Amino acid sequence: MNTRILPRFPRRIAVSLLLLAAAGSALAQVPSVDVRDAWVRATVPGQSGTGAFMKLNAPAGARLVGVSTPVAGVAEVHEMKMEGDTMRMRALERGLELPARQTVELKPGGYHLMLMDLKQPLAKDSTVPLTLRFEDAKGQKSTIELKVPVLAGPASPAGSAHKH
Repeated sequence: MNTRILPRFPRRIAVSLLLLAAAGSALAQVPSVDVRDAWVRATVPGQSGTGAFMKLNAPAGARLVGVSTPVAGVAEVHEMKMEGDTMRMRALERGLELPARQTVELKPGGYHLMLMDLKQPLAKDSTVPLTLRFEDAKGQKSTIELKVPVLAGPASPAGSAHKH
């Protein structure tokens, strides 16, 4: 009979609850969205817009409702999709839904962040500050501040999402 497990189990729960109680105020400030593999596409002189891409995961679910950056006059959450034979790009006025425990990828040819009215070219190997704004199901707002690397583009065919 394994009697040693029973006395240790309640202690583990008690310690976990104490840690959660002690961290309670810090938990409210921890972003509820995990951001991975973020990058911005480099530009050439005279180019007025570019895209930012990343993977987002919200364990409890959320909505990406906005983006801002000092390098662009306008920054929006966008979607590209085929409508018949035409690729259309549009701003998502209500933001992008991030279902609980599902990774949503912002990538060329799909959902992405559109940076327009650029104030200067974005050189490869530089960084761009981005502020992502989120809202959860209860209306709680949060932000995440990022410094995102500028890259020449993906090495995969995903960079050419539509055919001419």
